[in-house]
Amino acid sequence: IGSEITRQLTKYDVKRIRVFDQDESGQFRLGQELKSDKIRSLIGNVRDKKRLMMAMKGVDIVFHAAALKHVPLCEYSPFEAVKTNVLGTQNVIEAARESDVGRFIFISTDKAVGPVNVMGATKLLSERLVLNAPFGDFKTKFACVRFGNVVNSNGSVIPTFREQIKAGGPVTVTSRK
Repeated sequence: IGSEITRQLTKYDVKRIRVFDQDESGQFRLGQELKSDKIRSLIGNVRDKKRLMMAMKGVDIVFHAAALKHVPLCEYSPFEAVKTNVLGTQNVIEAARESDVGRFIFISTDKAVGPVNVMGATKLLSERLVLNAPFGDFKTKFACVRFGNVVNSNGSVIPTFREQIKAGGPVTVTSRK
């Protein structure tokens, strides 16, 4: 989702697009694909508030899409999911507020509705942090956006279904039952 937001932003009259991500290879591929002098890539992790503060300098709008989003991996490493999805979100919120960012848009998931897994629970907690962030004397305006499965995005179930079908099935679906 973050890569697609970047692609779309290059079509507008923006001065700079700062991409902050821990995925060096993904940033490199995106840079090669877009070849835009508007893009400035910074390697970093939302768990590192000091690095976030540096990345926020002069930023007008933040699209916060960083997360651990693969449900099975979050189930297997729940505290890592909390550290990235919840504590990392709080770091991004604080860095945005302290840097006087104008707008902050948090990218969430439909799995935050009545969560039945760690990933959904961490995204719900993150939404609550974002929704409570506007209190105090800060310039930043905050919003949350929920997506379902986005075709060809990291963490989407669609590539998993394709691979299961190619392998002859079965296609596995998670159920609350």
